[in-house]
Amino acid sequence: MTGSDVRDKTINLGAGPSSLPTSVLLEASQGIIDYEGTGMGLTELSHRSSTFQQLLQEAESNVRKLLDVPDEYAVLFLQGGGTEQFSATLLNMLAAHAARNPTYQGTPPVDYVVSGAWSNKAFKEAQRLSSRVNLAADLRASVSDEHKKVLRPEEWSLSSVDEAPAMLHYCDNETIGGFELPQDFISRLPQAYRERVPIVADCSSNILSRRLDVRAHAAIYFGAQKNIGPSGLTMVIVRRDLVVDPDAVRREYTPIIPTTLVYKNAVDNGSLYNTPPMFPIYVSALVFRELLKQGGVDGAQERAKTRSKTVYDALLAEPKLYRPVVQHPEFRSQMNITFRIMDPKTQEPSPDLEAKFVAFCSEHRIVNVKGHRSVGGLRASFYNSISQEHAQAFAEVLAQFAKQTM
Repeated sequence: MTGSDVRDKTINLGAGPSSLPTSVLLEASQGIIDYEGTGMGLTELSHRSSTFQQLLQEAESNVRKLLDVPDEYAVLFLQGGGTEQFSATLLNMLAAHAARNPTYQGTPPVDYVVSGAWSNKAFKEAQRLSSRVNLAADLRASVSDEHKKVLRPEEWSLSSVDEAPAMLHYCDNETIGGFELPQDFISRLPQAYRERVPIVADCSSNILSRRLDVRAHAAIYFGAQKNIGPSGLTMVIVRRDLVVDPDAVRREYTPIIPTTLVYKNAVDNGSLYNTPPMFPIYVSALVFRELLKQGGVDGAQERAKTRSKTVYDALLAEPKLYRPVVQHPEFRSQMNITFRIMDPKTQEPSPDLEAKFVAFCSEHRIVNVKGHRSVGGLRASFYNSISQEHAQAFAEVLAQFAKQTM
């Protein structure tokens, strides 16, 4: 078989870097050799050339269309991954807090909701950088236990608005654990809190897969390597009135921010403060074009619902063999479906059966379904580039494996 034949027959359900549309990759491969008839590849162009800046402007314009980003928000094309934004969001929001509260005494609290591995890493990074970090809610233990109640936003231990919290941070979708917050959760926070506290979201693994209320947030950040493009690009959408010069508002609670993490430097230079990740931006721009043709985020949301329902229905059809990790249906991710295979006799997770299932998937050219190394189990990721036909094929493999195992 040729390379293209092998690709067409392979279903990549990896959690990231994820599968990308073949049509996009084919166009991008041509752009590496000769971009738009310039005689130079995209990676050979000057990032300050009018040619590349036109591409950057188109990418930003299409992101604004897809996510309904108003003018009062800046759209930044950065590097460093979502992990770097664990630091950058906190540092920039503390600086913004100092600018907005010049007479504030002491250190403002910062609130964190921990729902899985990534939000926990953000929380721990905040503890390194600030002396007053509040764990508003830890949802990890309850999501995997059907007998435990998952704390609703109304029950979170949020800081008092009278203490002027600098921010609330949450992760919208936990890639490792397969947990996704309900879309309406922000509207269930106390009104005074929503109006006065900047809300920051890590949307790295479900961006562009469902509607997102940008206006309810102070900042939204996401790595590209799930639903958008290759690894190397990180995007930030931030409210302009919160973009400040941190050196002009230094306070005891505002650490010095490294130059490349200062949002104002990126905003003032149109994401060209230093050389940006040009090729990931190019591929992402092609993905944005394609998504707009396919009905935008609304279309992606409907497709995601259909794909995930197909797979969850197949899992739930064999309750003695398959068990979703997230036991509360309203918190199950549409992007990252995590589950265990149970020993039919003991009803305990069976690493042996899970290894056999991975091999069985490989026989059907379905790859990258092992769970994250930190938690084990199984994980199938259904990002925007995965089709309903792929979801149906995976559901059929689940049914076939159950038939031969039970």
